[in-house]
Amino acid sequence: MARAWFGTDGIRGTANERLSADLALRVGRAATLRIGGAPTILIGRDTRRSGPMLEDALAAGVASAGGRAVRLGVLPTPAVAWAVRERGADAGIVVSASHNPFPDNGIKLFGPDGHKLLDADEEAIEALLDHAGPGPTGADVGWSEAAPGAAADYAAWVAAQAGTDLAGMRIVVDCAHGAAVSVAPALFAALDADAELIACAPDGVNINVGCGSTHLDHVAAAVRASGADLGIAFDGDADRVLLCTAAGDHVDGDHILAILARDLLGRGALPGNRVVVTSMANLGAHRALAALGCTVEVTDVGDRYVLEAMLRDGTVLGGEQSGHVIALDHQTTGDGPLTAVLLLAALARSGQTLAEAAALVEKYPQRLISVRADRDGLAACAAVHAAVAAAERELGDEGRIVLRASGTEALVRVMVEARDEAACERIAVDLAALVERELPVTG
Repeated sequence: MARAWFGTDGIRGTANERLSADLALRVGRAATLRIGGAPTILIGRDTRRSGPMLEDALAAGVASAGGRAVRLGVLPTPAVAWAVRERGADAGIVVSASHNPFPDNGIKLFGPDGHKLLDADEEAIEALLDHAGPGPTGADVGWSEAAPGAAADYAAWVAAQAGTDLAGMRIVVDCAHGAAVSVAPALFAALDADAELIACAPDGVNINVGCGSTHLDHVAAAVRASGADLGIAFDGDADRVLLCTAAGDHVDGDHILAILARDLLGRGALPGNRVVVTSMANLGAHRALAALGCTVEVTDVGDRYVLEAMLRDGTVLGGEQSGHVIALDHQTTGDGPLTAVLLLAALARSGQTLAEAAALVEKYPQRLISVRADRDGLAACAAVHAAVAAAERELGDEGRIVLRASGTEALVRVMVEARDEAACERIAVDLAALVERELPVTG
């Protein structure tokens, strides 16, 4: 069936417009009806002003269908996935638009196994959104309750995954004024690291604004100013993490995967020597992983596709250049705090600085341009595909091109890599201009 609401990562839209309280109530009710009986559903959110409104509406929807809504408050997305498994809940719901701008919000759902729902499950929930049947009455009406403590429990669990002493590390942690603020203080205190926390004062509207993993220069400046060993930056819901070296140089998901793969290989803990990446992974990452002896599997962009390949092949490490990393031997979804801790532990075991470890990956020049465009028209646009084919012939084996429609916004992303930086820039700019001309946004 056609999916009117769910995209590649749940439902997203401008809060109180496309993503209304009424829709949230209907989603809560539909999710409860889909499970059946009187399920327990955990709800967490990030720090956006619209979060409590949507959280309350979801909880009302769950209760109206006879379920028990457990409100966990501000909590990273991966913490909700972990809590569902840890507490034996029937489902989890996260209210967050992740790295999107403040006016947006989103709803994503997890099953009892802590995995994001499959397409078929989301479609079944969509089919129940307009359910108009009678609800339960009397003692069969559900309820909503607050349950503090999930953040502390999750932080303690993440800290325990380090497996080595991290005392003495001097780090700066950028919480993006987002969900990481609920766990970062306790987490890094438990690790005995010397951590300076920044962007930890959410006011409802400053999430992701000039900080976090989408603005790495913020943490890089703080690292250079303090003389720290490295910087860590989360996005709004802390399912992603990026880093910077002591010099402020950016370290992305390609570097993270290579560093973690080398650490796992050294401990005999990488089954089949396999790593899953997406089509956005830099050619330098492919070559670095191959040099380590890894087999690299490439999927479409999106953590759900990475996870699908990992589950199919028994792979324990995969992720995206954006810093969305899945360590399947620990967690069921991308987890920024966990990834950061595993990386710090890998550095401690290697005795290397982050800059030395990141040198595993020699990046090809890359240019990524996000073009406001009619994303639905990309597949059928012959002019754009002809231009891409011509550019690919020019690059040969010394580069590549990826065009993809965003799953959450009216954008087409143009990515070009080439050994020659000037050619990389020229081709990317020309293709972006063509996309903008050929696929104008209407309405």
